[in-house]
Amino acid sequence: MTKGRILIVEDSKQQADLTRELLEKNGYEVVWASDGISGIKTIGTTSFDLILLDLILPDMSGNDVCRWLKLNNDTKGIPIIMLTVKDSLDDKVSSLEAGADEYLAKPYNEVELNVMIYAALRTKALQDELKQRNKQMVELLTKVEFLAITDSLTGLYNRRYFDNVLKKELTEGKRYRKSVACLMMDIDNFKQINDTYGHETGDYVLKEIAASLKTIFREADTIARWGGEEFIVMMPHTDMNGASSPASKILKAIDEKKFDKIPDEHITVSIGVACSGETYNTPDILVNASDLALYEAKRKGKNRIEVAPGE
Repeated sequence: MTKGRILIVEDSKQQADLTRELLEKNGYEVVWASDGISGIKTIGTTSFDLILLDLILPDMSGNDVCRWLKLNNDTKGIPIIMLTVKDSLDDKVSSLEAGADEYLAKPYNEVELNVMIYAALRTKALQDELKQRNKQMVELLTKVEFLAITDSLTGLYNRRYFDNVLKKELTEGKRYRKSVACLMMDIDNFKQINDTYGHETGDYVLKEIAASLKTIFREADTIARWGGEEFIVMMPHTDMNGASSPASKILKAIDEKKFDKIPDEHITVSIGVACSGETYNTPDILVNASDLALYEAKRKGKNRIEVAPGE
């Protein structure tokens, strides 16, 4: 195992060989490029932990190479130590402004170079570790946020998330004078399924119906598990005509669906539909209207769609 891979961009082969010998003796893997373009091409095909970059190159300035590397997302994190015979303050400042992490004048002391490389690699390792931890933290927060708004069984949104989205969509609907449709649906005779086959099979039915809902409604629609065997869908910018088609599709899809675990059972849903307007103008009123329409669908025999009064 090497301590790391280092690229030397140096036009003098003699100087490059001396530096390579020194670095390899100290456990580093070394690659040499004789000019700026070759260095950039090499970096594009091989990963490096650090770059020793000569300021004066035959084809372009080391500062230009440095700027290019620091502007590239794939290479900007690689530490660059600028090496040069120029040792004026202006030269140091210009190299640091170009993005160099350190500046070392030639001829350099072996110990000084090793210490500088070690410090640069150690800083890079700490930065990489911090980036990894930040990435893990972001992934964890994303997962927590997802769990906070999702029903764990079906993968649909939960009731709390639905309430928040409905409030926003109703506010926007009022502003732009667009209706919001609300569909409340319930699995018919679901208690009988649980009592006959057990809750595991009941969970299977819930997940299967949730999957069917996802295939029928639009990406802009919000589908949630309302509780128990009830589901609710919010369709923004949708009036009763727009809501009728997907409601009929889901009714038909469930009516015709074969549930592999219980092939002898005929499962259906009942649906209640309401749309926002002058009468149903708040989240609670709109949801209650669709719930009452659902109740009416149940009362009239199930496996049907009913709309709220006044629609």
